[in-house]
Amino acid sequence: MNPIKILLQTTIPTAKDDWSIARFSHLADFLRNQRDTKGDPLFEITARDRDPLGAPDSLLSKLDQSDFDQMWLFAVDVGNGLTTEDCQGISRFRAMGRGLMVTRDHMDLGSSICNLGGVGKAHYFHSLNLDPDPSHREIDDPYTTYISWPNFHSGANGDYQEIEIAAPVHPVLADPASPTGAIRYLPAHPHEGAVGAPEGEQARVIATGTSKVTRRRFNLAVAFEPRQGAGPAIAESTFHHFADYNWDIGAGAPSFVDEPPGEGMERLPQALADIHRYVRNIALWLAGRA
Repeated sequence: MNPIKILLQTTIPTAKDDWSIARFSHLADFLRNQRDTKGDPLFEITARDRDPLGAPDSLLSKLDQSDFDQMWLFAVDVGNGLTTEDCQGISRFRAMGRGLMVTRDHMDLGSSICNLGGVGKAHYFHSLNLDPDPSHREIDDPYTTYISWPNFHSGANGDYQEIEIAAPVHPVLADPASPTGAIRYLPAHPHEGAVGAPEGEQARVIATGTSKVTRRRFNLAVAFEPRQGAGPAIAESTFHHFADYNWDIGAGAPSFVDEPPGEGMERLPQALADIHRYVRNIALWLAGRA
């Protein structure tokens, strides 16, 4: 069987001191190293940043014409990362039955994804596509004062959070080796964004977290089941679940990250094993193999 072709893509041009695709290298390497039962590569990985801003991206605007099976989109822009043409190309890609994983971060970071067909509506921001629950439109993380809601505090970068799995266990969260039959941990982040299952979509919340500050529960991931005219998709609350720094603080972060890091991922090997299981599951499920 041919390897699954995955595009790992950011919404910013390459910049050394930012969340460029180079800061997701542990994810890329992990997926490249996965093998099937015959020892052949499971995945073929392409990792790239977007073209310079100001014009449609040469690949994203025509993504439906590519041979990728799925795309993992890390929306790390300040609201200008995707053009109308980019969103249309990505939406056509999913309409052809191919898979998407779309993630962002706090406040309005990554809000250029709002116009993506279906999955864009699962992402709630400060200024666009507000959370339909007014009680969620308030500050959760009180420490980084220049960041407003949504900013759910699941812990320090470098730490892990214990998650709650919604029944029934979705395939992307399954772990047969776990006593619960599912993963238990994801990397933590001081200010996660907000996601939810949009009305009129075949989607549901599959995992939730708990704020370390307010004890408020918040959604971590939403799964869109494949249907006629729409491939499978995952909407994720923060790209920090996949960033090198959140798997290994020794990998470093951009200079503007000033919150004190933790060491939980290093102290608890099962936490890293769980995020590895999660990303493998996502890649297989988006390809219809889980």
